[in-house]
Amino acid sequence: MDKRKFIIDSLVESSETKIAIQNQCMDEILSAVDLLVKTFKDGKKLLLCGNGGSAADCQHIATELMIRLSHDIARPALPAIALTTDTSNLTAGGNDIGFENVFARSVEGLGNEGDVLLAISTSGNSANVIRAVEMAITKKMKVISFLGGTGGKLKELAHLPIVIPSYNVQRIQEGHITIAHIICELVEDNLYG
Repeated sequence: MDKRKFIIDSLVESSETKIAIQNQCMDEILSAVDLLVKTFKDGKKLLLCGNGGSAADCQHIATELMIRLSHDIARPALPAIALTTDTSNLTAGGNDIGFENVFARSVEGLGNEGDVLLAISTSGNSANVIRAVEMAITKKMKVISFLGGTGGKLKELAHLPIVIPSYNVQRIQEGHITIAHIICELVEDNLYG
């Protein structure tokens, strides 16, 4: 493998994916900002779930909202909980009720009407994320999903699916964190700028 060519090709593909996001996902990103601004103004919270790299993104996004993203804005914490961080909960749930149910159980216990679930899945077909979304819907929560490729089953379930226009998992994950930063910055600015 030509390492230099691989680096260049990866950077070009990443750039092209971000341009495609700009061209194809603008309305959905703006709608996500509006939904989260309303959610936080109404005193409601955001729950987040996903697996693997998406689990890490959940933690990252929740932290940006709880702590802050822009150092130019002094603001209170925004209520965001990553359902991916409690190892006792995840391992007990996986052992006792099955891994496919761990996020749904947390949504059942922590979610309330008017809250939002951000469900992240590069394929859109993660069974435990799908079950979490189904639970959120029964609890009258709104669901934003960060997806990729065709959007999978979650595209049809979520109130607001944002599908990164790529089939490369790395580019999809890069797109997810990019739009997450944009959304968090705009939510901060709308609420406290």
